[in-house]
Amino acid sequence: MSLRVGVVGGGQLARMMIAPAVELGVEIRVLAEQPGMSAAIAATAVGDYRDAQTVLDFAREVDVITFDHEHVPQDVLHALVDAGVAVHPGPDALQYAQDKLVMRARLAELGMPQPEWAAVHDAAELQSFIDDNGGRAIVKTPRGGYDGKGVRVVSAGTDADDWFARAAGSALLAEELVDFRRELAQQVARRPSGDVRAYPVVHTEQRDGVCAEVIAPAPESTPRLEAVAAEIGTGIAEGLGVTGMLAVELFETTDDRLLVNELAMRPHNSGHWTQDGAITSQFEQHLRAVLDLPLGDPNPRAPWTVMVNILGGPADGTLADRMPAAMVAHPDVKVHTYGKDPRPGRKVGHVNATGSVLYEVTYDARAAAAFFA
Repeated sequence: MSLRVGVVGGGQLARMMIAPAVELGVEIRVLAEQPGMSAAIAATAVGDYRDAQTVLDFAREVDVITFDHEHVPQDVLHALVDAGVAVHPGPDALQYAQDKLVMRARLAELGMPQPEWAAVHDAAELQSFIDDNGGRAIVKTPRGGYDGKGVRVVSAGTDADDWFARAAGSALLAEELVDFRRELAQQVARRPSGDVRAYPVVHTEQRDGVCAEVIAPAPESTPRLEAVAAEIGTGIAEGLGVTGMLAVELFETTDDRLLVNELAMRPHNSGHWTQDGAITSQFEQHLRAVLDLPLGDPNPRAPWTVMVNILGGPADGTLADRMPAAMVAHPDVKVHTYGKDPRPGRKVGHVNATGSVLYEVTYDARAAAAFFA
């Protein structure tokens, strides 16, 4: 009988695990939040991931549980562990992806490089932090934010009064407004038995808080930068006990430091390039890791890969309508769609282009993605 992986969450990350699962001979089952989601083809159950009994019933049919997102509550995660279910990553690791204040405190204990930060409970504490950090700061909601949501630039303590009111006495996270040259991402995979593999560090471009493009590997990266990024990623994976894929979002500062921005304990948008540009994609690697199988080679297949997100989709018609023309114009570019209806700002797909000349690869990726705008 084949190994069975259960994925909690029916989004595009679960969808993109399906093909490598088939190739590995792994049976993949998905607990989707509602019918018709991106991973509907593998959705064997539909239900609320916040309900312990629903998730426990789903888990009885698989060998290991993993995730499309980090939002499953801790009490549900611990109920799975208490029932003897293999959960990867486990609750002790996922808490650091679920709460940014908990993450910052633990990374400080591990000695990881970070922006200046503080837990702030009211406008006065936030104002004090702003005054100590150059007159402006970033404020984040500790839980639930993604793709630019739950993040705000502030220059006065009162700029987050609405968030403080909703927090009802709980702290917000204040961070220094980092003077950075560019944003990078370091991915690593770790098995429960401890084996770790690091992917090349990549350059990410954000637009309105959403990842728009990824260049792999990051251009103009010195061997020292590559080594430090890999050391940070590996150190965090081991220090937090992560199993599966880990993405570490990084700032490269104007004074040549690397600072940890965010963490994701699952396949990540910064790793979509690996589907066509790496020997082992992040989705195959995640499955290997959570099943404690030997990890694959993370090295690139080509000198350059550029990933461009399809954001929003066409104003009229569907992605499928645009596909033939994109294929004719850019036959070497790989198009990946998520089975989502177009909506402004929504991630509905991405394209990957590979090659030996960066500007040509970048042009191909952007031009192919433009067919779907």
